[in-house]
Amino acid sequence: MDAFYASVEQRDNPELRGKPVAVGGSRQRGVVAAASYEARRYGVRSAMPSITAQRLCPDLVFVKPRFEKYKIVSDKIRAIFAEYTNLIEPLSLDEAYLDVTENKKDIASATEVAEAIRTEIFAQTQLTASAGVSFNKFLAKIASDINKPNGIKVIRPAEALAFLEKLPVEKFHGIGKVTAARMHKMGIRNGADLKRFDEIEMFKRFGKAGRHYYRIVRAEDHRPVQPNRRRKSVGAERTFSEDQKDLDSMWTLLEPIAHKVFDYMEKNDNYGRTINLKMKTPDFQIYTRSKTYQREIRTRDTFRSIALELLTQHWTEAGTVRLLGLSVSNLTRETPDDNIQLEFDFPEN
Repeated sequence: MDAFYASVEQRDNPELRGKPVAVGGSRQRGVVAAASYEARRYGVRSAMPSITAQRLCPDLVFVKPRFEKYKIVSDKIRAIFAEYTNLIEPLSLDEAYLDVTENKKDIASATEVAEAIRTEIFAQTQLTASAGVSFNKFLAKIASDINKPNGIKVIRPAEALAFLEKLPVEKFHGIGKVTAARMHKMGIRNGADLKRFDEIEMFKRFGKAGRHYYRIVRAEDHRPVQPNRRRKSVGAERTFSEDQKDLDSMWTLLEPIAHKVFDYMEKNDNYGRTINLKMKTPDFQIYTRSKTYQREIRTRDTFRSIALELLTQHWTEAGTVRLLGLSVSNLTRETPDDNIQLEFDFPEN
């Protein structure tokens, strides 16, 4: 979907249409969850601190998120997907892989399937979607970003290698800023540069990920679309309206987060063995600390005690925090999504 959260807000509130909109955060605190395309022209992006976004775009309109509404729209979109194929691998509320090699409507062209789905999404939701069409997941993911918003990009087998050779390494899905900077120091600017290195050299430089880079630049990605994937974690976090500098105040704010996470596990009867604490400082350094047990944590008091223990042992490493979070991994049951991030209401200005 195109700027999903922001597009839903602009659809439902005509006064926001044509204006730069940021969903999430506030003018002083928090992080942008989504930015409209009007805001993106100023350089505003998701995961950007709100204060930075405000500096880039002084007229930016901040809107509180409505995750229940986004979930309703997402469910409607997935129902449209299901009219064409059962091989649907959700990545988030607004993105999924679909295998349409064999589809329910016997449409011979994947491109025609994508266009039909985009047309149906707009008819039912008045929202636009972009699509990437190719013969593997890696290429389809890259293609989906090329002609946004409201566009489609097809990468056929005969053109894949030439396309990847010209592609800047920053555009490779899975290569972030830090890895891209390392590659630049090695003289790797695009796919053609990347292909000069053999698999052993890439492994020496980047470990297991290096083998992945070696394969994808050659358009080798044999991962199937998986309708049922094992969820890796469930968690919740919150950005505070004021920085927290002492243990008591941190625990006062972390305790309801612990209860929220445990409520989810209890409701879904899906418990985990590893508890992870996340702390973010005012200068956006992130500290994560965890503890793993042989058995799942199945009582609220035990979960609460472990969360307090982790905070007590490690809070001085961060010193002052603007965000705290807890997550649980090593879960025991398979579910449709990889990760669940539970949501808190954002603080008022």
